[in-house]
Amino acid sequence: MGNTPASGIRIDEDTELRLHQESYAQEFFDLIDQNRQYLREWLPWLDFETSIEDTREYIESTFRQFGNNEGFQMGIWYRGQIVGSIGYHPIDWNNRKVEIGYWISRSFQGKGLVTKACKTMITYAFDVYGLNKVEIRCAVENRRSCAIPERLGFKQEGVLRRGEWLYDHFVDLALYGLLASEWHE
Repeated sequence: MGNTPASGIRIDEDTELRLHQESYAQEFFDLIDQNRQYLREWLPWLDFETSIEDTREYIESTFRQFGNNEGFQMGIWYRGQIVGSIGYHPIDWNNRKVEIGYWISRSFQGKGLVTKACKTMITYAFDVYGLNKVEIRCAVENRRSCAIPERLGFKQEGVLRRGEWLYDHFVDLALYGLLASEWHE
């Protein structure tokens, strides 16, 4: 991994990951807003991201996360356009593990972009940060999201019953885990 998060991480000719930046806050907010109903089905934070100011505050919080060495959040860029987001929940340095979260615009599903972005983030976690484990949590009924860790060789370690409050109901979360030794096999 010659690329660093600060300079962006090129995945292939068409796809790259870029740290969230103030300079594209409006573009990022517009992407969220255009996908609000679609994302709301599985993501619990949409009611807290309702204005460009909210997006700017979020981006500032990602700078703090990166500056505190707790991981980073990146835009998924495809052919020069932001189409989604992926990042680490704060790194658990004591236990040398991290959880990855992600989402993609409805119109860019099915292109393998999130799978490629996850591969990149997994490799970074193990090879650059020296972590031992990567986790992904997905709503059990969100089959598209669950297919990603399954495709990448994660083991389903269990189900967190009623693990997340989603606006007006609880959803069960599948917990997937991948060890560095499994990734490098």
